[in-house]
Amino acid sequence: VLGMASRTSAARRFASPRTTRAVSAAPVLRAARAGRPLWHGFAAGATTSASAGGTRTLISDDPSNNVTPYIEKLVGRNLHLIPNHPLFIIKRKIEGYFAELGISFEIFDSLDPVVTCTACFDDLNIPPGHPARKPSDTYYLSEGTLLRTHTSAHQSELMRRGHERFLCTGDVYRRDEIDASHYPAFHQMEGVRLMDVADMPAQLSRDEWLASDACARTAAELKGTLEGLVDALFGPVEKRWVEAYFPFTEPSLELEIFFQGDWLEVLGCGVIHSEVLAKCGLEHRHGWAFGLGLERLAMILFSIPDIRLFWTEDTRFTSQFASGEVVKFQPYSKYPECYKDVAFFVPETWEENDFMELCRECGGDLMENVKMIDEFTNPKSGKRSLCYRIVYRSMDRSLTNEEVDEIQFQLREKVGPKLGVELR
Repeated sequence: VLGMASRTSAARRFASPRTTRAVSAAPVLRAARAGRPLWHGFAAGATTSASAGGTRTLISDDPSNNVTPYIEKLVGRNLHLIPNHPLFIIKRKIEGYFAELGISFEIFDSLDPVVTCTACFDDLNIPPGHPARKPSDTYYLSEGTLLRTHTSAHQSELMRRGHERFLCTGDVYRRDEIDASHYPAFHQMEGVRLMDVADMPAQLSRDEWLASDACARTAAELKGTLEGLVDALFGPVEKRWVEAYFPFTEPSLELEIFFQGDWLEVLGCGVIHSEVLAKCGLEHRHGWAFGLGLERLAMILFSIPDIRLFWTEDTRFTSQFASGEVVKFQPYSKYPECYKDVAFFVPETWEENDFMELCRECGGDLMENVKMIDEFTNPKSGKRSLCYRIVYRSMDRSLTNEEVDEIQFQLREKVGPKLGVELR
C-alpha cells in the first residue's frame, strides 16, 4: 500500500503549473491540513451498486444500528460520479495519470458502501478493540455490517477475485467532529498493484521478505509512481517521505509536499502486508497499495474553504466547474454567523463524537463549527462540566434568529435523554 497520503519519476501533468499557482493559501490549507488522516483502514465488501441518495433504507431496530436519517440521506449521492463536480474532476485526473503509465489499472467506483466487519477490519489486520471499530467512530447497520470507513474495505475481496491492478473510489463514513475540514461522509481512492510473479522471489518468511531486494524494489516503484502522481496534480513540488504505521502495509509511508510555504500530507501507502495477502490465499504474491482523500486534494487545488460545499446543489457552486478543469473557487457570498453555547455535566462514559452526531441530527449542515470552549471539574461533586460553542452559518442563505433558536432548543431537549448529560 505504497503511495497513500491523506493524505518522482517523470511527471505526467493533468493540472498545469498555472492552475497550481492559482490556488489560494492560508485558510484553505489550514482546513485541509486539519483533516483526518488520508489513509485510515482497508476493507473488503459487496460489489453491488449503491442506490440513489436518500432512497435506501439503512436504519433498523437492530440494537447495533446507529445510522441516523442525516447519514442515510447522504448514502448514494455519489459525488465522485457527478460530471464536472470537483471530486469527479480530481478522480478523472488521477485515473488519467495511471492510464498513461503503460500498465492497465481496472476502475471500480460503484461498489456498495455497506460492507462486513471482516472486510473492513479483520482482513486488514485491524484487531478487535481498535478505536476504529467503536460505535462512537463508525456507523453500524448490525453487529457484523457497517458503512465502510475506508475504500480499503474492498481491497482483499478484489484481490481474491483475481484483480491485480485497480483503482477503487467511493464514499466512506466516519463519525467525527464538526468544522470546515471534517464531514461524516467523504471520498477516498484506493490503488493496488500486485507485482508480476516472475519478478518476485520464491515464497519467503516475513522477515526474509522485508530484508529482500524485491521488497525494496516494490517500495521504490510505489514511491516513484506516487511522486509522479503528485507532480501531475500539483506541478513539480518538493516532496518528502515519512515513515508511518498502517496495520495492513509493511513498510508503511506517508508522502508530504512543500506547498505554499508549509509541509502538507497528501497520501498514505505501503507494501501490502504479507498477512493480508495470506488471508486472500496469495501467500506467494507481493504488491503495493495507496490511499488518498479526494476532498483534501480538491480543497487545495480548487481553493474550496469548507468541506460542506462539496454537498451543496447551489448552482452558484456547481456552475463554476462546468469546464471540467481545475479552477479556483470564487466565493459567492459570506453569510453572517451566529453562535450559541451549551454547557452540561457529562457521565464517565462520555464520547464527544456522540454529541457531534446529535448536533448534526438537529442542525444538519447549518452548523459550521462545534468546539469545546471550557472544561472544569466541580471540586465538591467531582462532576466534570463541558461547554461547547456552536457556530451556525448556512453556505447558501442567511439564517433567522428563530430557526437557530429552534435548533438549539431541540438540541438541549435531546442531549440529556440521549447522552446522559445534566444541563447547566
